[in-house]
Amino acid sequence: MQGPELQRPAAAHPAQWVLVAPEAATDPPKTPDSEPMFTRLRSPSTGEATLYLFNSGAQQLFEVKAFHEEYRSWFIGETVQQDGRLLFVTPMDPLFLILYYLIKADKEQQGKFQPLDQVVLDSEYPYCPLLLKCADVKQSIHHVTEEKEIGSQKFHKYSQEKTLKWLKKKVNQTVKALKSNNISVGERVQAPTFISGKQITDAEEDYVRYAHGLISEYIPEDLSKELSKYLGLPELTSPSPEPPLKMPAQRHPKKK
Repeated sequence: MQGPELQRPAAAHPAQWVLVAPEAATDPPKTPDSEPMFTRLRSPSTGEATLYLFNSGAQQLFEVKAFHEEYRSWFIGETVQQDGRLLFVTPMDPLFLILYYLIKADKEQQGKFQPLDQVVLDSEYPYCPLLLKCADVKQSIHHVTEEKEIGSQKFHKYSQEKTLKWLKKKVNQTVKALKSNNISVGERVQAPTFISGKQITDAEEDYVRYAHGLISEYIPEDLSKELSKYLGLPELTSPSPEPPLKMPAQRHPKKK
């Protein structure tokens, strides 16, 4: 669906954003202070600023991808909007973003159990605690943490073992979706190690490797490597270059 048109800041060149988003991302607010909100949060793979969208009441998180090309225009109603930027909004599991803070806290606090609201804090990104408000987060946090309960309060710490099990399920779900949508992955996966004359097929390993690559876009590099081992994926090695064809020996002209 085509969502609302989002205005750029007045200081920028006059233009509009075209938002393509599921209806859940732009539902009418349930209360006056619960409008859908765009905000920057840390990318779970790099830690760099990335644009996300919380829906009304911050019940669901969405990833925002911007596509902008020079000399592109969009038809909006009966008008043509020049120099438009297209924003694609897709649902995002907030556990990936929370995982970044759990891993960070585990390293800094040496495996100490802590309340989640003391872990998911960031002075540079003050809206990151909204991740804990998303639906089902507190019910699914056990997939990536060890948990202790003292009185009425719960304490958590990062668990790599449980996280790898959770990520493997994500990979398997992705493989299932790729197959059900008849998406061919063999050529994409085998391209770095392509050997001339070898037939490209969609083997099970190719699907797992491709799904692993997709999931790796949302986790740190070190964890991606551990997940690859956990999935039993052999390391890709580039083929040895074929020796150059031997040129026939040239005969020297006879001396007269």
